[in-house]
Amino acid sequence: MEEKILQQKVREVLKKIKSIVEIPVGISNHHIHLTESDYKKLFPNEEIKIKRELNQPGEFASEQTVTIKGPKSKLEGVRILGPFRAHSQVELSLTDTRKLGIKVPIRLSGNLTNTPGIDLESKYGSLHLDDGVIVAKRHIHMSEEEAALLGVKKGDTVSVLVHSDERSVVFNDVEIRPGKKFKLEMHLDTDEANAGNISRKSFGKIID
Repeated sequence: MEEKILQQKVREVLKKIKSIVEIPVGISNHHIHLTESDYKKLFPNEEIKIKRELNQPGEFASEQTVTIKGPKSKLEGVRILGPFRAHSQVELSLTDTRKLGIKVPIRLSGNLTNTPGIDLESKYGSLHLDDGVIVAKRHIHMSEEEAALLGVKKGDTVSVLVHSDERSVVFNDVEIRPGKKFKLEMHLDTDEANAGNISRKSFGKIID
């Protein structure tokens, strides 16, 4: 009986902690991650240059951009993010996919099995990716210590309330992504942010 009471009290404490922790919201516009070899095909003899550091440690937006070409249209000025990855990946919004004329699954970063490919073009040349195009599933980055504090683990999904002027939104199915180097941040794409009138100054709270 005492153990059940203790477990109940722990659950109550964790629920209270979740309800008061403010999670910064990061808004991801369409972007590209490349392997070093794919980058060199698009930008031979040009070193990748940092335009600005991103919130997650070690990640950055580069000066380099490319054009994404689909069956219906194209997206120009799509930024490459660094550092280089083990597999090239293109992250779009659903609005982008409809403009380009391609059907793209909603996936977590790195889950690229059975994803479509796309054509990329730089000022120096072009490259066809056989796969790697996704719409990013909304998720929360956090350190392993923060995950322990919040009582969540990798792969858990939660609901998050984000307050905004006249358009507060509850986002369900937000996946937890803890890591040693991660900083607490919820990632939404531009479609999701626009639907809720959300800015990079917004915060969310886990409600379930």
